[in-house]
Amino acid sequence: MGAPTHLKVLKRVPISKPPFELSDLKKAIPPHCFKLSLFRAFYALFRDLFLICAFYYVASNYFPRLPQPAKYVAWPVYWFFQGVMFGGLWSIAHETGHGAFTGYKWLDDTVGFFIHNALLTPYYSMKYSHRTHHAHTNSIEYDEIHVPRLKSDTLYSEILNNPVGLVFTTLFNIVFGWNSYLLFNYTGRKYEGIASHFYPHSPIYNDSERGLIFLSDVGIFVALYTYHKIAVTKGLIWAVYFFGAPFFVMCGLLMVLTYLQHTHPSLAHYDSTEWDWIRGALSTVDRDVGILNWFVHDLPRIHVLHHFFPGIPHYHALEAMKAVKPILGDYYNYDDTPIIKAFWREMKECIYVEPDNNGPKKKSGVYWYKNN
Repeated sequence: MGAPTHLKVLKRVPISKPPFELSDLKKAIPPHCFKLSLFRAFYALFRDLFLICAFYYVASNYFPRLPQPAKYVAWPVYWFFQGVMFGGLWSIAHETGHGAFTGYKWLDDTVGFFIHNALLTPYYSMKYSHRTHHAHTNSIEYDEIHVPRLKSDTLYSEILNNPVGLVFTTLFNIVFGWNSYLLFNYTGRKYEGIASHFYPHSPIYNDSERGLIFLSDVGIFVALYTYHKIAVTKGLIWAVYFFGAPFFVMCGLLMVLTYLQHTHPSLAHYDSTEWDWIRGALSTVDRDVGILNWFVHDLPRIHVLHHFFPGIPHYHALEAMKAVKPILGDYYNYDDTPIIKAFWREMKECIYVEPDNNGPKKKSGVYWYKNN
């Protein structure tokens, strides 16, 4: 008999140099998977925009007519699904940042700029920090987001490592985590100086990028000013119900999904003595989030592939993922644990990392999650 399923998904993935190269993975993928389609790109964009408008139309025209008890159900349902749709639209902008939307840089940047800034994410700021994340995935020193804490960080390993601290950090991550990352680099690597996606002189960016960081700030200012004028005209309650609440659902979704793609008891992290790009890319996990996969263009299910080939568009990614899985073998990490259960488990089990210095295969530069 094999190990129970819940134990299989927690089994540590191999950390030795894999027997395949990036070129082997690329050869296994059908060539058409690397081709971009203007039609399919804009179909996905307009699909999301249509559904967002449809949800808004139904809520604004029919919810006021509902009896009071029904409104208590209808509004949270709207907030959730509209927030998920915002997340799907956000993922389209994420794709433009990788040049995986149309392949035309000016068009991708234009579409991404307007979408991301409308969703209060500074486009170029996110594009450049995300580039660093892809270049240094699972590096203890140089990764850009969801960098695990060390045991020496006593705030996490001691003060918050208890049931009350677990509840607090879980709720904080869901409600404030995403915006705290953008504002204060929460969960990011440590920098000297003010590390913020909104600060053009942030150490996150190099000198050649600072002008575009400022342009992103201008885009955010215009979006905020527009929402302010709408709120003044329509009223604060309208603004909260139709945009504010779905926006915070989107932020919670982004935080939970990105956390789950990079945090798992079976994943190793590396310092500079052990890290290399291919092992870092392998230290990610694909998730199945059920019906939400359709709304967010299957990104949770193809995240491992995305770290190897970020230029493959979402509509070819599942086919490409199936092509490389036989080559990845035991190096491929997939977990279909329901999203709420998985998030709670990872928050509870993945408190901090330590090097594995015990046993015959000890590796002081390889770090694993601990919780006590």
